[in-house]
Amino acid sequence: MSKKREIPVFAHPIIETHCHLDYLEGDALDAALQAAREVNVERIITIAVSPDNLEKVMTLAQHYPQVWGTQGIHPHDANDYSDAVDAQIRANALHAKILAIGEIGLDYHYDYSDRAKQREAFERQLQIAIDLELPIVVHTRESDADMEAILRNFVGQMPKRGVIHSFTSGQALAEYCLGEGFCLGFNGISTFKAAENVREIIRITPIDKILFETDAPYLTPIPYRGHKNEPKYLPFIAEQVAAVKGVPLETLLPQVWKNSVEVFFGGV
Repeated sequence: MSKKREIPVFAHPIIETHCHLDYLEGDALDAALQAAREVNVERIITIAVSPDNLEKVMTLAQHYPQVWGTQGIHPHDANDYSDAVDAQIRANALHAKILAIGEIGLDYHYDYSDRAKQREAFERQLQIAIDLELPIVVHTRESDADMEAILRNFVGQMPKRGVIHSFTSGQALAEYCLGEGFCLGFNGISTFKAAENVREIIRITPIDKILFETDAPYLTPIPYRGHKNEPKYLPFIAEQVAAVKGVPLETLLPQVWKNSVEVFFGGV
């Protein structure tokens, strides 16, 4: 385990654009939210992934003033996508504190769901985003060709774009998505010794297309790798991206705040 140090606190607030707060309960959740506030993580977006947690995300977003949510089915759970789930996502996504359709996409690494089912669920949820004029939160792993092909079929109809989260894919997909107006989300992977491929993508990503995320409780950044991840560790992501880009934090933080607000909060 890496040597730990205090979490930096920046004068400019940060937005956590992707985490999973529904894995926390009671006092642990309250403590995580308080710890995030103490390091100036001002807004948190908690992400839906399965039919089982759509309502939990809704409840969290409605209960906590600093928390917003999404609605969507992860490719791992695409086998469970149905007309009823589709209708539930559409209804819940009308709520003011639901900001996007996600986490949606393709995962050919684990293949927990049939690939054809993954593509079908992804396409149906892209249509929801189009119909409701919401941005998307996209998961893609080892599926670059199909991801680009599906996005090409839909992107012309999309009033809003969104983010390719936890970006670990190839440069060609990065360049396509950036060219179409998507942001790329970077998290603790960017701090891992073996993740030079991710740092290469950070280098080519304009700062007006970068979002910060933790993907908590997963992917804890160095120097806290080995601990359960929380939104409070987001400042380490900001530091790493600034270092890789060679951009001062005083420049990067306001720009990434602006990016996050424009993607998810309608510019406000």
